[in-house]
Amino acid sequence: MMDTEKLEDLKHFVELCKENPSILQNPSLTFFKTFLESLGAQLPPSVKSEQCGEEHHDELDEDIVESDVELDNTDIVEPDNDPPQQMGDSTTEVTDENRDAAQISKAKALDAISEGKLDEAINHLTEAILLNPTSAILYATRANVFIKLKKPNAAIRDADAALKVNPDSAKGYKVRGMARAMLGLWKEAASDLRVASMIDFDEEIAEILKKVEPNAHKIEEHCRKYQRLREDKRLRKIERDSQQRQAEPKAANEKSKKKEQQSEHEASDPDSASDLNYGKIVGIHSVSELETKLNAVSKGSRLAILYFTATWCGPCRFISPFYTSLPEKYPKVAFLKADIDEARDVASRWNVSSVPAFFFIKNGKEVDKVVGADKNSLEKKIAQHAG
Repeated sequence: MMDTEKLEDLKHFVELCKENPSILQNPSLTFFKTFLESLGAQLPPSVKSEQCGEEHHDELDEDIVESDVELDNTDIVEPDNDPPQQMGDSTTEVTDENRDAAQISKAKALDAISEGKLDEAINHLTEAILLNPTSAILYATRANVFIKLKKPNAAIRDADAALKVNPDSAKGYKVRGMARAMLGLWKEAASDLRVASMIDFDEEIAEILKKVEPNAHKIEEHCRKYQRLREDKRLRKIERDSQQRQAEPKAANEKSKKKEQQSEHEASDPDSASDLNYGKIVGIHSVSELETKLNAVSKGSRLAILYFTATWCGPCRFISPFYTSLPEKYPKVAFLKADIDEARDVASRWNVSSVPAFFFIKNGKEVDKVVGADKNSLEKKIAQHAG
């Protein structure tokens, strides 16, 4: 029989998943997703670009490699992956005795905060929440302590609970916006902070918005830029298709000749057959596509680096500009890039548990690996294996 407290934690985690299924896209929960899918569960698809809020994955995007937005990520922290904290049962009828006891625990928590005893404050606030789970201010106060402990995911869970109790909780929106900013979710952070400011303006919100909004505006402009590129490419494709239909016999003949020339060229130059685009970052979207690229690299006995990233990952945004600059410096190395939310089969095949992650592959085998945004280690290993 499972421990009652653990069962309660599991119950709250399931409720969180119901309210926000995107939680299951967290790489640390890959094992749980695999388990659910093995039971026949149908999980909602992930979104490739969380920043832009829409999915782009079709033949129009094959040669559009999005550059990373230059953002001020100074205060971004690593996501916390602790088990969900205890939550109260909002359906419980709170007695006056429990409400008074909750206030006493809250007062103890405030004293602990003033003394810098944040873990002790969390314990007192948890007691208060269990006594009075209908108080939005208790959840928001505990969320604020999690912010101080640099645990943004825990803070977001409490802020969501506060807003479920009171959809007009200014403090709930404020702490959730602060937590999202710590994770580099700039658009979402700006949205929450603006709502909080409209409900109950304070100077702290204004100061945070001064940093958050410039990043949010850059992301919005970035999204508009690539939306325009895709639209231009779509219109060009329509025009090309029209021309192709008008000259189909000639196009078929030219295609046949081109195929013959390509086959001859591939036989004499294995590297060119792969269309690897040495000197550029090559996007990977599926296992079959990756295998094709790696087979081509192996024919030339060259080094390939497979970089796993995610749009929600702060450290990935930090190191991506550096990774993008490497092909020019190492033109004989194949630089590949896969988004773990888009190419889930690729991430599963390589057992990716955290991002950013860099796999060094030679002759079809992994020869080294770097996990984390460590520029020095990454370039040192490239120099080591590229020779």
